[in-house]
Amino acid sequence: MADRLKQALPEDHASGQFIGRAHGPQGPCVIAVREGRIFDLTGVVATTAGAVIRREFDGGEEIGTVETGLPEGWTLLSPIDLQCVKAAGVTFALSAIERVIEERARGDAESAAAIRAALEDKVGAGIRAVVPGSPEAAELKSALIAEGMWSQYLEVAIGPDAEIFSKSPVLSTVGHGAPIGVRSDSNWNNPEPEVVLVCDPDGEIVGATLGNDVNLRDFEGRSALLLSKAKDNTASCAIGPFIRLFDDSFTLDDVRQANVDLVIDGPEGYRLEGTNDMGQISRDPVELVRQCLSEHHYPDGFVLFCGTLFAPTQDRDTPGAGFTHKVGDVVTISSRRIGSLRNTVMKSRDAPAWTMGIRQFSQNLAARGLIDRI
Repeated sequence: MADRLKQALPEDHASGQFIGRAHGPQGPCVIAVREGRIFDLTGVVATTAGAVIRREFDGGEEIGTVETGLPEGWTLLSPIDLQCVKAAGVTFALSAIERVIEERARGDAESAAAIRAALEDKVGAGIRAVVPGSPEAAELKSALIAEGMWSQYLEVAIGPDAEIFSKSPVLSTVGHGAPIGVRSDSNWNNPEPEVVLVCDPDGEIVGATLGNDVNLRDFEGRSALLLSKAKDNTASCAIGPFIRLFDDSFTLDDVRQANVDLVIDGPEGYRLEGTNDMGQISRDPVELVRQCLSEHHYPDGFVLFCGTLFAPTQDRDTPGAGFTHKVGDVVTISSRRIGSLRNTVMKSRDAPAWTMGIRQFSQNLAARGLIDRI
């Protein structure tokens, strides 16, 4: 566990402020990493991650160091609890092209290669250069409609309104080291390595972490109305390893400039690598948060997946069929200033059941005499 914890944190962790969660002997605990030491904040500062974010988190009981790891029997959890889990889709131009391909191919991976080449030749450069919601974007939209190439995915890629959706129920996300789930009836799917913004109830961005917003390309390619079925499944949302809070050593500009690297190591020796370059995002993170807030309210705060540039097209088994997951794939998502999130792929139906919902979470805190410190 010591090596796993140290590898999960960025190299400059000693200069940063990190909030996480772990399952201890009595249940979920909020932990902090400061100057290489690990502190249990539960019952001393606050019992939920959202509450810690809203107040100073100095103090707590020291339970270990980054070098020694968590105490015996403790395991890392997703670093969020009562926050709503939101996601922004089609925030990168190249990702938009892939969505158009999914739609045109009707979820058929073998039809995608030829469509991809033709579509990139016609509209790829134009989509990458345009500012969403601008007059130039409107002109491009008109031109694509005239050519019969318009798509609902391009609408949210370059139109005035971003795609914002609910990814996963409260308390359902999995953390670093946990299995990540893919639906058993999906035949074309991939990970989505993303920066996840962490926001307080007022919509202020207070930090960032990493996430895997698993994508079922066959389901979404058949119909955008299958988004919820494609996105919300057991263990299909991984977040972690920790929330890095903003301070003098780490700011929103570091997020804007971040590279999010992906490595997939398959059980058969297959390896795939890719990078999500946040510098190419079509909408600034602040604008994504503004559109997420809209006319909604999030009294416990929220996290927002920022979308990904990465869409794997590298063939795995059959020429022209592209990439899809296999059980046993080890997915590592990392960013130099945020950390490293690692999960192993299994079928959602076989993943550990999600049992600690809001009721059981509250009962656990009440039994520990902590319910009044949420």
